[in-house]
Amino acid sequence: MSISEAAPHAPPPTNLRATLRRESVLAIPVATCAAFLSFGPLILSDLSQPAKLGFVFLWLFGVILVSSLGVVRHAEHLAQLMGEPYGTLILTLAVTAIEVMSISAIMLHGANNPTLVRDTLLSVIMIVLNGMVGLSLLLGALRRREQHYNLQGANAYLGVIIPLAVLTLIMPNYTTTTAGPTLSNAQEHFLSLMAAALYATFLTAQTGRHRGYFTGPDQEERHGKVAPTGSRSIAFHAAMLGAFMLPVVYLAEQLAHPVDYLIETMGAPSTLGGVTIAALVATPEAIGATAAAVRNQMQRSINIFLGSVLSTIGLTVPAMLVVSHWTGRTMVLGVEHADFVMLLLTLGVSIVTFASGRTNILQGIVHLLLFLAFVLLIFQG
Repeated sequence: MSISEAAPHAPPPTNLRATLRRESVLAIPVATCAAFLSFGPLILSDLSQPAKLGFVFLWLFGVILVSSLGVVRHAEHLAQLMGEPYGTLILTLAVTAIEVMSISAIMLHGANNPTLVRDTLLSVIMIVLNGMVGLSLLLGALRRREQHYNLQGANAYLGVIIPLAVLTLIMPNYTTTTAGPTLSNAQEHFLSLMAAALYATFLTAQTGRHRGYFTGPDQEERHGKVAPTGSRSIAFHAAMLGAFMLPVVYLAEQLAHPVDYLIETMGAPSTLGGVTIAALVATPEAIGATAAAVRNQMQRSINIFLGSVLSTIGLTVPAMLVVSHWTGRTMVLGVEHADFVMLLLTLGVSIVTFASGRTNILQGIVHLLLFLAFVLLIFQG
């Protein structure tokens, strides 16, 4: 009797060589960290040369993106091993940590940039709720026509996202205690506590009594905990997630040099720093959400992109307010002019999009066009 006949259902053993080959990509951020530790002043000198400035910016952006993709990949494995919604929570918390580290690094480097947090929050909302949502709905519709998701879960997300977005990015324009789109110390403390409390309450509902709101209508999403090919233990993936995240801490600080030079010396739009950070943190999640939509797992896709926006506001704002007070740097939160209109329009369209429990191609195109409008207004505001 052959081995295959004796154990026809035995799972194939995890190939150690394949695992080492797959994780060898970690050498890229590690080598980059070593290069900047050894030759950082030389590499970052004379950024007035456009070719060198572009090379350094793209190098650091690409390597940080590689690290972020590694974080997301291991978070995806943990998601499959642990099941929803815990897996998605790991993903959003890991990406939020990357976002906070990146904002802090750029904020603390060079001249004070009081609008960096605001620009990052708005960019994340635009990229996720318009770019990511639009692309996911469009590709899903092209392949499946209509896709279904749990309406109660989407409503729960939006029910927390909307008040957090309004109180964080709109309310500062209308308070009178301080001048301009800023908040007083008491108002900032209240906003921090309220954001953290709302997120904690949502988390309790998502992982407790209302867990069913965030699972899909199909059998696989309700009960499936099938590990993807190449998965190892939970401890292994948790350790590798941390290993890929560590280089981001150092490399984000190095990325602040070319970003600050572009804004302060070359006159690039002041929102470039926020857009750069938002693109770094949203791209890995965009890949996961889009892939889930193509696989007809629209609920998982919604959990990723709505969870990303919620965690960005609910966790990043309190964290950055603490950093702001600790460093004595002013934070401007209120959005103005065209950004104000785009924020209200995006929130309103999102309510309409997630009001039926089904998606279609028209919704995807509308969100993508709103994203293109946001990109245009960065340069032609």
